[in-house]
Amino acid sequence: MIGIDSRVLNRFEIEIKKAYYTFERYKSISSFVLLYHNHPLSIVELSMFLRVSDKILEIDENIYFINFAYTADQNTYKASQNLLLALDKHFNARDSYIAIEPLNVSNSPRMVINKLMQILEETRKHSYSQIEDESILNTMI
Repeated sequence: MIGIDSRVLNRFEIEIKKAYYTFERYKSISSFVLLYHNHPLSIVELSMFLRVSDKILEIDENIYFINFAYTADQNTYKASQNLLLALDKHFNARDSYIAIEPLNVSNSPRMVINKLMQILEETRKHSYSQIEDESILNTMI
């Protein structure tokens, strides 16, 4: 994958595989999001706005993968809204974007990563909303 360090990409895939394992073994749901924040954020800073159970991985200084543990698809949008609201308020700016992908064990981790990156790219370029799911890919011309 272009732009992502191979060690980070490997860690990214491992985090997705761990969520798949947890789902298959314990039926514990989760959802994946990719957060873009215009200014560098530390993991410690970002974790102030998330639950202890959520998993965070820094992809680069502006992009973060978050596994919203114990969050069903329908609640991911609300959790993302809460996160954006907190970030916007804290930084007094509206320069964050989120791509959402539900947990689907039939998709390979690489497919999930590619889709999240595509959704995030389209959200930053073409969306009036700061939060999008795969439906934005279906409306591309």
